[in-house]
Order: sequence, then structure tokens, then C-alpha cells
Amino acid sequence: MLGAATAPTLAADTAAPVLVPEVSQHAIHVEQGFTGADLLLYGAILTPEGRAVARDYDIVVVVEGPPRAVVVREKQKVAGVWVNAVSSRFRSAPGFFAVASSRPVAAIVDARTASIYELGLDWLQLSPIGSIDPAQQQHFARGLVAHMQHMGLYHEDSGAVTISHQVLYQARIALPSSVPTGDYTAETFAIRQGRVLASGITRIRVEKQGFARFIADRAAHAGLAYGLCAVLLSVTMGWIAGRLFSRV
Repeated sequence: MLGAATAPTLAADTAAPVLVPEVSQHAIHVEQGFTGADLLLYGAILTPEGRAVARDYDIVVVVEGPPRAVVVREKQKVAGVWVNAVSSRFRSAPGFFAVASSRPVAAIVDARTASIYELGLDWLQLSPIGSIDPAQQQHFARGLVAHMQHMGLYHEDSGAVTISHQVLYQARIALPSSVPTGDYTAETFAIRQGRVLASGITRIRVEKQGFARFIADRAAHAGLAYGLCAVLLSVTMGWIAGRLFSRV
């Protein structure tokens, strides 16, 4: 799917470029033994007439996974035991978030522009729920981002975008095996002199297939039957293991 949107030009006599983005896979199937996927994002920067722009642009690509509500809890040690203490809830945190850019984002745009377009983990909007002290809110937000980075679900890669002949660009973003299923967006921004001049969105669907999809469907739509089958399977496997070891 191709899409493009343009923003105001740098000068009245300069036409805004047109960004034509594409992605190597619009559908990623998660099956048993899935080890992750490698997305290739590529495209072209053209004039409205379809010619090469012949100007230097920076490219930033943001891939964002399905949003979800998240509760972040902080643990404290009480009498030698770690227990849940204070917590914070976030209404909408992406299940996956990755940024690739032709240069470090801080060298491409100012903090205000980066915040508007969420061009990095420092500018990710997590939508906290309820009233909470701003400093504590930032503390929990940093904790959530750090945890997702550790899981391989949030990451940034400055210099991962290569641009050829001021026209073609490409970048690779890795999806880990733990990537959540759902609808993803890959939004590409063409930036010059600190201003976003064009953007385009492609969409990606990550979904379970085969036996993994069967298990997920049963768990979602037949929870009681799924739970009973899981218990029965565990008891059966335990009985079989006991019989085998009793003969040794």
C-alpha cells in the first residue's frame, strides 16, 4: 500500500517533495517456531512531477505496534521480601516501537518537532491514567521504556537509514520472536533543515497462523474449555511421566 502526505514548504517557490514509502512484508505470520522477522522499509523522495528532488533530506522511520493499556508497578523490599509498592497505569503504550534514522534525531530536528511526531523513545507519548506527580510519572515512563527495551520491543537505530542519490532510501528493522500480534504502522518522514516536509504511512499486520493461532483462538473465545483442556493435559502428562519413572 502506498501513501503520502505533504507539509508546508521551506520557501514559497519550492514545491514540497512527495514521499513514496513501501515495506517488504505487509503480513507477518507468527507460527510455531517463529524466531522473528526482518522488515525492509524503502521508498523514494520525488517532486510532485515524479522527478528526483536533487536535494539533501534526512529520513526518519517510525514503526509502531498495537497500543495497549499497561500497569507499571515498582517493587520495594520489606522485611527481606520484595513486594509491589506504588504503581502507574498507562492508557495507550505501543506493544512495539522502533525508530530508524539517517542521522541522530537530535541532529535532525529540535525537541519540539521530535515530540510532535514522536521521533524517538525520549518523545514517546504514553498517555498515563489518573493524577500523578509529573516527576513520578516520568520515573514510571522511563521504567516502562527500559523494560520494553530489555525485551527487544523498543529500540532506536541512528544511521540505520541509507539514502542513495538523494532519491532512494532504505532501512531494516528487526521484529523479535516476542512481537505482539495486531496492526502496525510504518511512518516515514522526509526532513530538511529541521522541518518535516513530507510523510507517508504503510501498514503491516502481524497475526498468528497454524497451531499457534488455534491455541490463541481457543484461549480467547473458549476460555473455560481451554483451561479444562490445559489442566487435563497437565494431569495426563504427569501420570505418563510417573508411570515411566516407576518402571525405571
